[in-house]
This record gives sequence, C-alpha cells and structure tokens, in this order.
Amino acid sequence: MTPLLFHKYHGLGNDYLVCHRSVADRLSQEQIRLLCHPHYGIGSDGLLIDSGNGLRIYARYLFDSKRVAHQPFLVHTAGGDVRCQVAEDAHQITVEMGRANFSPAALPALIDLPEALNYPLPLKEETLSVSLVSMGNPHCVVPVEKLDLAQVHRLGPQIERHPLFPKRTNVQLVEVLDRQTLRIGIWERGAGFTLASGSSSCAAASVMRKLGRVGDRVSVRMPGGELQIAFSGDFQVSMRGPVHKIATLTLDEDCFAGGAGLFTGSTPAA
Repeated sequence: MTPLLFHKYHGLGNDYLVCHRSVADRLSQEQIRLLCHPHYGIGSDGLLIDSGNGLRIYARYLFDSKRVAHQPFLVHTAGGDVRCQVAEDAHQITVEMGRANFSPAALPALIDLPEALNYPLPLKEETLSVSLVSMGNPHCVVPVEKLDLAQVHRLGPQIERHPLFPKRTNVQLVEVLDRQTLRIGIWERGAGFTLASGSSSCAAASVMRKLGRVGDRVSVRMPGGELQIAFSGDFQVSMRGPVHKIATLTLDEDCFAGGAGLFTGSTPAA
C-alpha cells in the first residue's frame, strides 16, 4: 500500500501540506481536517492535491519532486492555466496569476454592476467602502488609513459571510504606504486570519492599481513577509515570493484514531 507521505512547505508563514493524488484518495474530508489540525494532526492551512491552490508552494513541490525544472511551466487550475517558474536558488517562485477580473459576477457577488469599486457595504454597525475583484477566487478589498490587525479580526468574519457573497469571500484591509508599497491584513475565506496570501496580495494590489493609487510594480507587506506584484497589459498580474520546505513526513494512521470525533461534536479519544 502507498505510504501516507506528505510534504510540508511555507510561503511567508502560510503553510500547506502537499501529497500525491493516490494518497489523498485514501482520506475522507474529516481525516483531512484532522490532518491539518495543529494539535491532533500535522498542522496546516490546507492540503494541496495536484491542484492550483497555494500556487507558489505547489510550484516548489513540483520542482522538488523533479516533475519540473527551472524552465517556465503551466499549472492547470479551476480558474485556468497558470504559468510558473522556479528561480535558480529554488526559493523564489514567480507565478503569472492571469487577469484581475473586476466584475462582481465573477466572485460571485449579488451586485448588478459591471464593476464594484468604492462600493458601500453595510455591516451591523457601520458601512464600509469596498472594492471587489476575482483572482480566480473572490476578494473584497477595504482601504484603510492605518492598518490595525484587530480590525481584520473584527471585520473579516462579517464581510466573509455577508449576504452579498453567496460563496463567501476573502477579505483584505489595505494601507497604502506609497505608490510602490502596500501593507495588508488578510481574513481568508474558511480559514480566518492568515499571515500571508499570494492571491490576496494580487487582489489588494490590483484594486489599488485600478484606483490609481499605485504603479505597475508593488511590494505588498504582510505579517508573514513581503511579495512582489507586477502588472502588464490589461491587468495581467504576476507575483514573486519565497517558499521554504519544512519537512517530508510519513503519517501514522493512529493519527485518525487519536482525533476521532473531533469534528462531530463528541470528545476525541484519549
């Protein structure tokens, strides 16, 4: 039987487990959730299975497993083919994210407009000015004068599950430091507060570029570190940033017995 072999990486503190499809096919959704649990499993923001999420990490995994080399290559995702390249030192990864899509229907968002920029979003106690963009996944960008991570924790859940977003949304609070630099805080759909995110960096930079507040090359600073975003053509977006390998691990199946019932409301086995 194929060993339960996983590879763990992080990109600016955003960590993922990666495995082969033959391994993932043996796991239930509850087992995957348990595997990603920081106390009952290995701990991870998610599991990548020969797919396009966590693109920089997945590109590095393909390089480490010798499925690609330093030449550019394509990764097929639900949002289309994405061009990636691993630098000579293997730590810096460039991903061409495709075109930023400002149509609310692309997220989807229940807004009957061609674009939703500086759109008034009503919350329980206030109304925010937000801008929407899809990078193949949904993003709601909130400009702020001064970034406060406590505000990310307070506003993120409200915006993520707002009725305007039937499939929920990722959220970024964005402070413009100058025309080349942004600072952002991220609330990730389904995961909560996140140290760093490539698609969130691209979304925040795209909105600020659309609003004329930054130029074609932008450094995006996050609690986990910094990514470089560049624009060409009609909002074609590329990002460059680091990825580091943490470990290769073989999972013991006793992991699943030890966390039995964790996600069903019962008490895990002792």
